Amino acid sequence: MAKSTDSNLQIVMFPWLAFGHMIPFLNLSNELAKRGHKISFLLPKNAQIRLQNQNLHPNLITFHTLTIPHINGLPYGAETTADVPRSLESLLITAMDELYDQIKSFLQNLKPHFVFFDLAHWIPDLVLEIGGIKTVCYKVVCPATSAISLIRSPDKSVFMASTAAEIVKPPPGYPSTAVVFHEREAKLLSFLFNEYGRGVTIFERLKKGITRCDAIALKTCREIEGTFGDYIATQFKKPVLYTGPVLPEPAKEPLEEHRLSNWLEKFDPGSVVFCAFGTQLILEKNQFQELVLGLEMTDLPFLVVVRPPEGTNSVEEALPEGFKERVQEKGLILDCWVPQLKILSHKSVGCFVSHCGYGSMWESLALCDCQLVLLPRANDQTLNARLMEKELKVGVEVEKDENGWFSKESLCKAVKCVMDKDSQIGCFVKENHRKWKEVLSSPGFMSNYIDNFIQNLHGLLVE
Repeated sequence: MAKSTDSNLQIVMFPWLAFGHMIPFLNLSNELAKRGHKISFLLPKNAQIRLQNQNLHPNLITFHTLTIPHINGLPYGAETTADVPRSLESLLITAMDELYDQIKSFLQNLKPHFVFFDLAHWIPDLVLEIGGIKTVCYKVVCPATSAISLIRSPDKSVFMASTAAEIVKPPPGYPSTAVVFHEREAKLLSFLFNEYGRGVTIFERLKKGITRCDAIALKTCREIEGTFGDYIATQFKKPVLYTGPVLPEPAKEPLEEHRLSNWLEKFDPGSVVFCAFGTQLILEKNQFQELVLGLEMTDLPFLVVVRPPEGTNSVEEALPEGFKERVQEKGLILDCWVPQLKILSHKSVGCFVSHCGYGSMWESLALCDCQLVLLPRANDQTLNARLMEKELKVGVEVEKDENGWFSKESLCKAVKCVMDKDSQIGCFVKENHRKWKEVLSSPGFMSNYIDNFIQNLHGLLVE
């Protein structure tokens, strides 16, 4: 099935059934389709409806419907992680594993050049039964996570520290001295050894997929995370390809079309603190209250977009007593979808408080000029935050106690640290952010990564 580098590729995309995975896969699909390559994108019906408007090349990107089987314990009709609480995700991925025969039949009929996957660890074995298809494990989380979580021995004890002060060191040869784990963070990594699907742990799922694929693709660039990619290539002895950050193109319609525009226009340029935690993260009620109280303490106008806290039906009912009356028009708390990129680009927004999801990390680095306050809550988010604070030096992480909780005082301190015009730290991280944005937004930077990535895919076909 060798192809010249001028010929078009036929690629199947099969991401994990979470929008945080499907959207990056679709962003990459758009870039590939823009260059004439044909994509078959496998996803459930409800996800197709939600993502249809993000398919920029429907003549070349075809959505194919997956029928998600029902598993006892799953809500009827559940198709993505957005349909289930985190406690039921293991059942959802069991349902995904039972798509084996559906996927096999589809691939037998199509005979594509490549299948891109992430958590479906059985894809490499499946295509071996068919023959003539290459597999690419596309990692849409930070390579630092893969470098740590996939190299360590699968033994929970290696992640445990005897005291809160003890540090769990990265594995031998790990390319970063800035990324370290305290006890509370090390314990978070023990989730890797929880069952995630029937009879398989997350560790086994990730390790098998990345070990048996033909190549590993990373949603990053060498300039920022190349040392991690080199480390992974050395450890797994296979090609590591870079797609670049693959960021969506900013919407052409201005925020003026959105109802938030009138609210933001009331404030001075660069004065508003915007806080957003993505579609999946749900805060504990007391942490939600510390969050909004901490923002109130800054005396700056603020906009918070967050899901209702645990045990509540709305953010309104979780607000501290008297809070709404005190902040009035100065603070706005929402629990609905908002156009994050447009808000970050608005002249009134000067600070972004982020949970450091990988997508938000790249958007804040490359597409906005805001000061960055880092408030990671779990797993790879902590690594993203350490990368941004300790290595890139573009933001300030909120301090937490020994249990991993942040206080209103620590949040207020971090925001003021970057927003105070006389702050040396604020000026330092702002200048570093400016430099990295200049690199990432330079002409041809992103497109060159995609062009080289496609060239590397063709190279895989002639091996």
